[in-house]
Amino acid sequence: MTKTELQQALISVQTELKAPKNQYNSFGKYKYRSAEDILEAVKPLLSKYGVALTLTENTQGLEGYLVLTSTAIFSLGDEKIIVNAQAGINPQRKGMDIAQSFGASSSYAKKYALGNLFLLDDTKDADTNKDQVTSKPVASKSVMTVDVYNAMLEAINTGKASTVESRLSSYTMTAKQSDTLNRMIKEVK
Repeated sequence: MTKTELQQALISVQTELKAPKNQYNSFGKYKYRSAEDILEAVKPLLSKYGVALTLTENTQGLEGYLVLTSTAIFSLGDEKIIVNAQAGINPQRKGMDIAQSFGASSSYAKKYALGNLFLLDDTKDADTNKDQVTSKPVASKSVMTVDVYNAMLEAINTGKASTVESRLSSYTMTAKQSDTLNRMIKEVK
C-alpha cells in the first residue's frame, strides 16, 4: 500500500466512524465518550478497509511532572500514520491509588490520540464541567483544584487555549500550575 492509499483509508474511516458520547458523568453533568467506545466503534471499519490500529504508551518526567504519551498508529504494511497525545499523571490524586492514577491518565491520553487521529469533534459536549472553562465572570478567586487544572489542560489540548487564558486570573494556583498552563497556551498560539 502506498502512503496515498493509506491516507485515503484513513479519510474513509474518519468519514464513516460514529462514536457518540453515550457515557454520562452525573457529578459533572456532561456526556462523554471513552477510549473503549472509540475502539469498539472503529474495529469494523479497520476490518472493512484492511488497516491496523496499534496503541502504545510511554511515561517520562517532564519539567517536574510525570507525563504519559499515548501513540495511535494507523498502518498497513510498512506505511504508518502516527498521532500522539499526552496526559499528566498525579500519583497523589485524592481517592486513587497509583495504579488508578496511571490508568486514568492512560485512558485520557488514548482517547485524545484516537480522537485526533479520527477527527472526533468534541465541541458539542466538552468533557469538562463547562462552568470551569467558560468566560463567565467570577466574583472572587477560586482555588485551583486538580480537576479544574486537568480540565484546563484538556481545554488547551482541544483548541480552547484562549478560553483558558481568559479564566486564569479567576484562580489562585501554584507557581508550577501557572507556569505550565501559560507555557502550554503560548505553545498553541
